[in-house]
This record gives sequence, structure tokens and C-alpha cells, in this order.
Amino acid sequence: MSGLLHRPFGTHGKVHDITPATAGWRYVGFALYRLRAGESAAEATGDREAILVMVEGKAAMRAAGQDWGMLGDRMNVFEKTPPHCLYVPNGADWTATAETDCVIAVCSAPGKGGHAARRIGPEGITLTERGCGTNTRHINNIAMEAEDYADSLLVTEVFTPAGHWSSYPSHRHDEDDFPRITYLEETYYHRLNPASGWAVQRVYTDDATLDETMAVKDGDVVCVPRGHHPCGAPYGFEMYYLNVMAGPLRKWRFVAAPEVEWIMERDAK
Repeated sequence: MSGLLHRPFGTHGKVHDITPATAGWRYVGFALYRLRAGESAAEATGDREAILVMVEGKAAMRAAGQDWGMLGDRMNVFEKTPPHCLYVPNGADWTATAETDCVIAVCSAPGKGGHAARRIGPEGITLTERGCGTNTRHINNIAMEAEDYADSLLVTEVFTPAGHWSSYPSHRHDEDDFPRITYLEETYYHRLNPASGWAVQRVYTDDATLDETMAVKDGDVVCVPRGHHPCGAPYGFEMYYLNVMAGPLRKWRFVAAPEVEWIMERDAK
């Protein structure tokens, strides 16, 4: 199996735990908890900031010495309603106690102490359409560049209809050369509807020193250390993914793959 593809290591509790050390990079961390009603999860952020995303279900949250109440109302991610999220700065603790069965994503990156703990969404998050034709998909921006919610993290949700492509036309963000391009590591947490389905994701560089195509299943995570990274949903299977990006600069600038530059130019007209 590809070293970029991570299967969940169980169906209950902490089922993903990707760190910079295990991924072989410097910035992005991604963990995922699947909790049953009444169960709790807790972590200290240390030198990292975190955005907790209520992917599914409801949980009572405490973080940074405050009670944030009950977060979450989306019981199935494919409802496509805006998520409830919580930003937790570095140097803080958080605890989540499940009110219902729930799925909580922990998106992390280096913290700089520049932001206080705060709720993110569902207010202010609107499902928006991007792309055209079979490249059409729908976005819930949680904490992208336009939202000054974090020191390092960029986080978004994407819903891709069955038979469509996403993160396409192929593009990369693997050089620190702003404003032309920024260096951003990235993880994809995939879900499929129905859950028995599958999708594909390719990660490749222009010189083909990295070129891997993976069949992803419901609950898988794909790490993108560099290169282009399109993904596609076969007919009959709707695809969701939660993106986490971070790098030395909290800006998203990318360069298209040479073979698709003409598509970018045409669609920009």
C-alpha cells in the first residue's frame, strides 16, 4: 500500500493520528476520533494550534479554560450543512464529551499565539459552488486565507458529486515562492456515499519522481507532501473530503500542471 494512503486503524476511539514525524514533513497534523455517546477525548495542544471539526454528531466542548457548550448538529456529513468547529490555540487543553455518536477531526499546525480560542461556524460558512461541468464541486470554507482565524492552519470541506473530479485541474503548492506559489503540506480525509464506495486520488510531480494513484475508501486519509493531487468520484459514489493545509506562510497559491494549463485558461474566461 502507498505510504501516502492511511487506512483508519480501527472503528472506535482515535482512528487516525498523522503527525509531522509520521508523515515525514514539518507542518500538518491530522487526527480523527470516532466516539460513542458518553465517551470523551482530550488533548493538550503543546506548541501547535488546532481546529476541531465536528464532522458528524454532537459533543460538549471545553477548551482553553472555557465551556463552549454543545457543538454539532450534522448527523451525516452528506447533509452538507455547515460544520460546527472550535479553534484551540497552542498552549491550551481541550476536552470533547460525545452527546451522540460522533466523528471529530483534529486539524493541527504550528501555533504562534496569535489567536484566541473561538467557535468557527456554522454561522458565516456557506456552501458555495466551484468549477464547471464534471469539475463542479461544493465547498464549505472553514478557515481559509480570507478568514483570519488561525496562525498557520487552512481548513476546508469539499463535496464532489458522483462522476465528477475535484482538486482539478491538477495543481501543486510545493514551493516557497510567494506570490507565485506557496509551500503547503496537505491531508485529505475522505468519505464516500454510500460508504461501500471508492474513489481515486493521484499524487504526482512534473518530473514523475513521485507518481502514485490510490483507491481510497470511506474513512481513508491521503497525505500530499508535494506535487499535483487530483481526485475523482466514480459514477454512483459521492465524495467528501476535509482538507488541512499548512506551511511557512498562511496563503494558498498554486501552479497548474503543464498538461492542464489550457483548461485553467479556458475556464477563467
